[in-house]
Amino acid sequence: MFVKELAIQTIQELPEDASWQEVEERFRFISGVEKARQQVRDGDILAHSDVKSSLEQ
Repeated sequence: MFVKELAIQTIQELPEDASWQEVEERFRFISGVEKARQQVRDGDILAHSDVKSSLEQ
């Protein structure tokens, strides 16, 4: 889905009385998810075991 389509769909799904804060929060969330998906596609991820090891040190 293209960004414009996702933005339009997101706006259409908002309640009629949504505040600007709710709109901003929703777009920040979607932006974060899309950023994470791109990082996965780029291979910019850590294995669970690597994260666990780093936390145990």
